[in-house]
Amino acid sequence: MNNIILIGMPSSGKSTVGVLLAKALGYRFLDTDLLIQEKTGQLLHELISEKGKDAFLALEDRLLSEICAERTVIATGGSAVYGKEAMAHLRSLGTVIYLKIDLDTLAARLGDYTHRGVVQMHGNDLPSLFAERTPLYEQYADCTVDEALLDGDLGRTMEAVLSTVSEKPSGSCR
Repeated sequence: MNNIILIGMPSSGKSTVGVLLAKALGYRFLDTDLLIQEKTGQLLHELISEKGKDAFLALEDRLLSEICAERTVIATGGSAVYGKEAMAHLRSLGTVIYLKIDLDTLAARLGDYTHRGVVQMHGNDLPSLFAERTPLYEQYADCTVDEALLDGDLGRTMEAVLSTVSEKPSGSCR
């Protein structure tokens, strides 16, 4: 296993689980939302508001396509799956794990997401965003960890990710 890439809805626990995984494995941790903010000097919601969602997604796709990492847990932004080049590149770097949560858990965790920098493509409500992104997460995932089966406990989610990637000899679930 070289890198672990976490994908999923905003508030699915990618950053929290990612930090726990990195500590458990002795890996580096990279949050791509923070990478974008560092490179641009702007918050995500400012970028989306000022440049528009298409420009933001193009920027995200380009920056994620340039990541060079080894022995790193990479937590992507929820919209990373809109970038075909980025996702192809990330899949080439390691195992992509989808942290799956249900809509009710998402709504409870996310709350008011207007200042989170959440890209909404075709709908302006959470159920439409959830319905739109879920097939993309499923498409790009090598493995899925369903948090509903773990009672939404992020520590147990981290353990499930570790178990999932360590069970495969190559570190891949493909």
